[in-house]
Amino acid sequence: VSAQSIEWERPADDLAIGDWNPASLCPEVPAMVVSDIDPLRYRISVHYFRNEPLQDPPDIHEWQRRTGHDLVFNAGLFRENFTYLGLLYGQGKSMGGKRHASWMGLFVAEPVEPGLSRATILDLSVDAFDEQRPSYGEAAQSLMLLDRTGKVRVRQSGKQSQQTLVGELQNGHIVIMKTTEVASLYAIGLCLHEAYPQIRQAMAMDGGSSSDLSISPAIQKSAAKMEGRHPWMTLLNTGPTGHVGLPAVIGISPRSAAGP
Repeated sequence: VSAQSIEWERPADDLAIGDWNPASLCPEVPAMVVSDIDPLRYRISVHYFRNEPLQDPPDIHEWQRRTGHDLVFNAGLFRENFTYLGLLYGQGKSMGGKRHASWMGLFVAEPVEPGLSRATILDLSVDAFDEQRPSYGEAAQSLMLLDRTGKVRVRQSGKQSQQTLVGELQNGHIVIMKTTEVASLYAIGLCLHEAYPQIRQAMAMDGGSSSDLSISPAIQKSAAKMEGRHPWMTLLNTGPTGHVGLPAVIGISPRSAAGP
């Protein structure tokens, strides 16, 4: 099933959520929950627990409660001491992460210079990012999955796990994708290239037990009032707690709101 067949639900203005099951075209790729966000209407914010300040990293649902964002997902990979692996910026300031030498994906948002996209993916193998004078206020570094030439940028290792992905569409929208079962990043990258041609480029933010996406109770309640089956709601982890504590998350909220 190509991405054009996704039955989108719109529980809020300029926010679309649906489920995509590409099994007929990509047998190795499970169903995913997909959120489509217009960054002209939604603000993207990076949070790090030591900047809150918090003694321990909250789980995904506690992050959502604390920040009030419509959507919250894990910002990426981290060490055992909860130091972020890669560049991490919030409100124009570094949050302590150091540039990862081999990870070429950088999800950036909220430009501080005119003429730049509100949110985009930088490919650090070809795009510049000045760490001393960042052109974006929010940034999180992770693995480049699919680049703008259509090349899958991860190895075919055979390793499988839950995955959270960020994609940039041709129209400038951002999609957040969460797998519902384990899968290999290489298979997902191929599938996005072949079955989701609207995706210009994509990053793999994290995998395994830290792969999480939380959609606010208000958004879920709004969707539940709409006609239809709402299959994406049953595919999310809707339990009272998340998998693990997350030191860094990315939140998405309407620009018209007062903000967290």
